[in-house]
Amino acid sequence: TSPPTRGLRAAARVYAGWGFSQAFYWDRLYEQLGYSSLEDFLVGFWEGFFLDDRDANNLLTMLWTWQNSDVGRTPGFNGDTKAALASIKAKTLVMPGEKDLYFPPEDEAWAVQHIPGAELRVIPSVWGHFAGHGSNPVDTAFIDTALKELLAR
Repeated sequence: TSPPTRGLRAAARVYAGWGFSQAFYWDRLYEQLGYSSLEDFLVGFWEGFFLDDRDANNLLTMLWTWQNSDVGRTPGFNGDTKAALASIKAKTLVMPGEKDLYFPPEDEAWAVQHIPGAELRVIPSVWGHFAGHGSNPVDTAFIDTALKELLAR
């Protein structure tokens, strides 16, 4: 009947440890986003992100997807993830952040080796999962360059 505020606030604190890398916090890079302290960042960014107007069920669905998604479960592949990846025909550029704690480069390297012609290009960033978020101009420039090269092929 109402948002589970306590649970969302707790989820925000847990995600804070995964969304950005340890180096992001050590170097206090949250200050580049306008936050004056770690607590200011945790409340302003993370709690602000989780306690917006979104339906908390969307978060549960996202979590379910992460836990249960496997391209190998696509109809016709009978659980064979490698075969499903091998069937991809699109130009594929996979760009995890170097310090992404959700989708580490090692996991993406495994997937890329099974996609014909795919390229792994790791974003050299301590911004973790948020390297692709658009918050850091250096990461954004790296991504833009890679996309321009991909589209020029």
